[in-house]
Amino acid sequence: MSKIENLKFKVQKERLKIGIIGCGAIGSEIAAACLGRLKDKVCLAAAFDIDAAKAKAAAGSASVSKLEDLMARSDLVIEAASAAVSAGILEECIKRGKSCMMMSVGGLLGNEGLLKRAEENDIKVYIPSGALCGVDGLKAASAGNIDSVVLTTRKPPQALAGAPYLNGKKIDLASIKGETVIFEGTASEAVKGFPQNVNVSAVLSVAGIGAKNTKVRIVTSPEYKTNTHEVEIKGDFGHITTRTANLPSRSNPKTSAMAVFSAIATLDGIASSVRVGT
Repeated sequence: MSKIENLKFKVQKERLKIGIIGCGAIGSEIAAACLGRLKDKVCLAAAFDIDAAKAKAAAGSASVSKLEDLMARSDLVIEAASAAVSAGILEECIKRGKSCMMMSVGGLLGNEGLLKRAEENDIKVYIPSGALCGVDGLKAASAGNIDSVVLTTRKPPQALAGAPYLNGKKIDLASIKGETVIFEGTASEAVKGFPQNVNVSAVLSVAGIGAKNTKVRIVTSPEYKTNTHEVEIKGDFGHITTRTANLPSRSNPKTSAMAVFSAIATLDGIASSVRVGT
């Protein structure tokens, strides 16, 4: 093997090995990015889903049937499964000394001790900003005093279908004819009531003043065509207001396209030498 060939081999061998847990709308697009635009920086080493066909479709021969195999093959584990299992996945990563990227951040609310354990064990945990803008400003503001963080989310009814809060309150989305506030409360309450819809509130909570102090309003209307998140932050620094109007993912109306792009951008940043932003 020539020196040039040997160098190429080493560069390829040192690509970050990625394992993806959950091959739904987000996980499958992250897998596609690993095999496409990020292929020179990362290697899709393994993918797992409780539906083996989804893992096979997303990763081909890299699909695995056991989480143990995925953990063994991966440098970085990406959780793209659900809030119901994300805390358990993070705990497993800590036990095995694996860096991880968490997409279902709502599952970490109430389990924030895991983030402290990760830090104590020098485990890198990456949380993308998801489907909203302003997290960089919130992180910067956290260096001082923050008085309030308020998230107002506006989504069309079909994007909220099946939420436990709506079922518990017997709210019929089909009966809603105009703009209606269907929830007001804390981020903790929002994540429990809408586990697939307001993951961004969990991101804001972790980056800012916590789930019990972060306020959430959810508004719906049959006239809405986009998933919109408005964030208002007040503190010693002044006042920040952001508005992000998201188009839904083509493969899942409950997921914003920006959430997928944020995950891919975060992975690109992890594998790159240059980092831009807070």
